[in-house]
Amino acid sequence: MPRKLIKVTPSRVATWLDCPRRYRMAYVDRPTPPRGGAFAHSTLGAVVHNALRAFFDLPVRRRTPEAAHALVGQHWKDDGFAGPGQAATYRELAAGWVADYVGEIDVTDDPIGLERWVSAPIGSIVAEGRVDRIDERDGELVIVDYKTGRSALTTDDARASQALALYVLAARRTLRRPCTRVELHHLPSGTVAAWEHTEESLTRHRTRAEEAAEEFTLATDTLNAGGDQDVLFPPRVGRQCSWCDFRRSCPEGQAAGPAAEPWALLARADEVADEVKG
Repeated sequence: MPRKLIKVTPSRVATWLDCPRRYRMAYVDRPTPPRGGAFAHSTLGAVVHNALRAFFDLPVRRRTPEAAHALVGQHWKDDGFAGPGQAATYRELAAGWVADYVGEIDVTDDPIGLERWVSAPIGSIVAEGRVDRIDERDGELVIVDYKTGRSALTTDDARASQALALYVLAARRTLRRPCTRVELHHLPSGTVAAWEHTEESLTRHRTRAEEAAEEFTLATDTLNAGGDQDVLFPPRVGRQCSWCDFRRSCPEGQAAGPAAEPWALLARADEVADEVKG
């Protein structure tokens, strides 16, 4: 019998590599253990993504910085922030980032995809996921990923991103067009980190994803056959335990350090400005 292909999303692979126990709780355990509350940086990222999607859904004549600014307010949520005052500060910061961003790019071209789901068999896996934006430039697809984290990003970040590489592989099979370029658009700093993949670099990313898929599939199958969950899905402790969704269900994670405040990972405007100047 032909071997069944394993469905792989970037988040699934990243979770396995980050912490096998967290992978088990997120993807294997049923019912899923209770998750922690919302984090402000996640709320902020979701708002910016939703506002930009809505922006590019507008007719071209209405794609103005003022419209982008207003869309952040329309999509805003206060989840995870310290209070209304902090939430209002970041609402205005985010609105300014988005307005400045659309003011610097060509908004007259309609993207090929917005929050587009792509999926395609690649080797021993089915690579799939939701891409923030897919542009077409000079007959080739470009994968665009929005970022709102604390630090500006580099070419090395774009080159090393397995998520972007998997999106390239899936998008060019799904949409049947050439695709090698990936871009990380960091809105707080207004910078773009880009990389042109080669077939060799894409193969390396695909191979690592295949290896991870084989590992978590074997661990899951062995668990279902009666294996020890703590041996098959050990915790991998570190500073990430401070903001793990499943911290309350993981004694090792709790012992690794204190829980982070829900707003601890927010990008601060002064930090971003200093980093760009440096």
